[in-house]
Amino acid sequence: MDLRDVADELVKCNGLQRSYIGLDCFDASINRIAAMVIRARNMEKALLKALLTPWNLLKEAQDSYDHTRVLALQEELKTLPWGEVWDEYLKRQGMVSDAKMFNEVREYEREVLSKR
Repeated sequence: MDLRDVADELVKCNGLQRSYIGLDCFDASINRIAAMVIRARNMEKALLKALLTPWNLLKEAQDSYDHTRVLALQEELKTLPWGEVWDEYLKRQGMVSDAKMFNEVREYEREVLSKR
């Protein structure tokens, strides 16, 4: 199951308050710190996208058998600028962008991990 699917289900069923999210980040071929940071940020992105999805409108259309509206909403969701919301969230939290985070991880690998 993809992180986005997990996030969608947690938000759709109002399960965030009743759930803990555990992430498996083991991959011996890459830096574990980088894997943990990337995986955690991707989970946060998936949750943000799920929280921005108008589940009530989709449910209403589905319940009324308005499949045309369901399709239209699903297609519209594909073009929503949730990435820009993510960037603004990072900015407001004083966190670095995804690109800068990757550069910082590379620098950490060069300066710290390579000396182990």
